[in-house]
Amino acid sequence: MTSIPFKLPRVGTTIFTTMSALATELNAVNLGQGFPDFPMDKRLSDAVARAMDNQFNQYAPMAGWLPLREILAEKIGSLYKSTVNPDTEITITPGGTYAIYTALTTILLPGDEVIVLEPAYDSYVPNIEVNGGKAVLVPMNLEDLSINWPAVRAAVTPKTKAIIINSPHNPTGAILGEHDIRELRSIVEQHDLFIISDEVYEHLIYDGKEHQSMLRYPDLLARSFVCFSFGKVFHCTGWKLGYCVAPAALMKEFRKIHQFNCFSCHTPSQVGIAEFLQDRESYLSLNAFLQQKRDYFITLMQQTRFTLKPSYGSYFICAGYEAISSEPDIDFALRVTREFGVATIPVSAFYQYGTTGKLIRFCFAKKQETLEKAVQQLTRL
Repeated sequence: MTSIPFKLPRVGTTIFTTMSALATELNAVNLGQGFPDFPMDKRLSDAVARAMDNQFNQYAPMAGWLPLREILAEKIGSLYKSTVNPDTEITITPGGTYAIYTALTTILLPGDEVIVLEPAYDSYVPNIEVNGGKAVLVPMNLEDLSINWPAVRAAVTPKTKAIIINSPHNPTGAILGEHDIRELRSIVEQHDLFIISDEVYEHLIYDGKEHQSMLRYPDLLARSFVCFSFGKVFHCTGWKLGYCVAPAALMKEFRKIHQFNCFSCHTPSQVGIAEFLQDRESYLSLNAFLQQKRDYFITLMQQTRFTLKPSYGSYFICAGYEAISSEPDIDFALRVTREFGVATIPVSAFYQYGTTGKLIRFCFAKKQETLEKAVQQLTRL
């Protein structure tokens, strides 16, 4: 058999696939992978069905259904006081992960370096490496889930091309603050870096906090690819639909890659989402809905021996288990799934070379009865 050079020799089956498969095999409660187990808004599914019935079933334009891009531009203007051209600065993509990959493919040449803050969503580093780049890993401060900005500055070299930012953050639920924006602005301006901003949990932010989107800041947006997910915020992760916002010159290059990859995304979903977004409450009400689930899970978990970290956004909250076990987090997560019927994700899965921190990630975007069942079983630990 003819052999091929492997572009990702260190990559195997992800822990997310492993844990979800184990949860299915054992009929365990799955608080691991980030997907809801409650229904999406019927108004949205009805809108997509109407689009199909009305024969919106052929290719959408390569950049996306224009009415959807137009209403996204209106939303951006309303939320972030930023003017974005829907024709030249927004592209609809098959999911947020695809948008991130395409942005990196657009800018990276072999040997370029990208700063990645760990723990990090698992696609970032493979996306960089498959494009011939090098991920420069900078650990966050796990004590308070903050970014170590002096370490970020020290990681910049003449080869640094970009930095990846993720807020609200997966897996920790941390968010950017004004201090972070000042530090980021200083570094990217000094070294002329691109920003890949993963904002797929844009509307899932809690406790009255404000989402520090790159879209708020004209100088940062000028060098950014800002990536979003409809699936994450509207509880339909299987739709794999998102979008990217970037200045026209950057988006022109982004679309050169996009047109030869997927070219066009699912048309009925785009038409349905465009209709659904006309009701601003469709996204403005999401933070209160998910915060109620987060708060309920935190209350339930007081019955256990886990120590919860603060979470200000996303579907996720991390928990320490020092009072329960000294096992490595992967061993602990596997044992909890097998012996106690609850699947989680070990936080070391979000590091390239593991971590000694005893942390696991819970997804609280679940029905009330799912959370209750899981915690009932976790109290036995």
